[in-house]
Amino acid sequence: MLHLRMITPSDRTDAVVRTVERTVGTTHLVVLPGAARIPPGDVVTCDVAREAGDELLSELRALGIDKDGSIAVEDIDLSLSERADRAEREAPGEAADAVLWEQLSEATHEESSLSITYSAFMIIATMIAACGVVLDNAVLIVGAMAVGPEFGPLAGVCTGLVRRAPKLAARSLFALLVGFAAAMAATTLFSLVMDALGLFHGSMLDKPRPNTSFIWQPDPFSFVVALLAGVAGVLSLTSAKSGALVGVAISVTTVPAAANAAVALSYGEFAQMWGSAEQLLLNLFGIMLAGVLTLLCQKLLWRTQRGNWLRTTPKT
Repeated sequence: MLHLRMITPSDRTDAVVRTVERTVGTTHLVVLPGAARIPPGDVVTCDVAREAGDELLSELRALGIDKDGSIAVEDIDLSLSERADRAEREAPGEAADAVLWEQLSEATHEESSLSITYSAFMIIATMIAACGVVLDNAVLIVGAMAVGPEFGPLAGVCTGLVRRAPKLAARSLFALLVGFAAAMAATTLFSLVMDALGLFHGSMLDKPRPNTSFIWQPDPFSFVVALLAGVAGVLSLTSAKSGALVGVAISVTTVPAAANAAVALSYGEFAQMWGSAEQLLLNLFGIMLAGVLTLLCQKLLWRTQRGNWLRTTPKT
């Protein structure tokens, strides 16, 4: 269940209440006239089944509540209410399959901002991966994958394309490209410093590295894994199962490939650099392709489920 808290202009409160009442899957409607001060208006709260949340939010935005008032949405962890149970049963589809597009857009917008924190995580993750590829240490590679924040912008690109929001897609793509460019430039300098300190040596790149050689040797499995990771990552975002994102992060070779390309560039190992760049681009493209297709399938599936529910539900 979701909990909605709205500040509504007084002249639109009745319309909001009617919208909530006719939306299947809503309950616990509360109206507090004149309770809001900034902005002035009434406060309306209700609970709604996740399956009906996107439809209700769309109708509330059509009334201009997001512009002249406020709409806040929270997940309800526990609701001991027979009315809430009945509302969830009445709502079409399953909660796990429902996509809150507004919530997804907001989440990806925040995660895809080119901020100092995002750039710092990208740089740190790539530097950790650089140590991993030079030392042929799989533990460091996995750690770098987990630290990397690149899935946020990737999800932003997918969401922007599916929702036809060019600003979100462009913003996310810009953050992704600039983040990787900054991380690779910083890691190239980091490699030169480590070489000057005697901690990195060019010979380390030439010797056999069985644990990390896959990073600059892309093959069809690289693309397959990227596709599967893209599907899993998008599903984890749309179903609010964020724990799966950790598994997604450590299953694709994005940050390690960028790190190996940077280290190889610092030593003039251009064959490894181009192989790593190919691995990076292959993974990024695979994740975005799978993410877009997954969101489109979810959109079509939900539309089909809702259409079937409307046809089989008796009209009152």
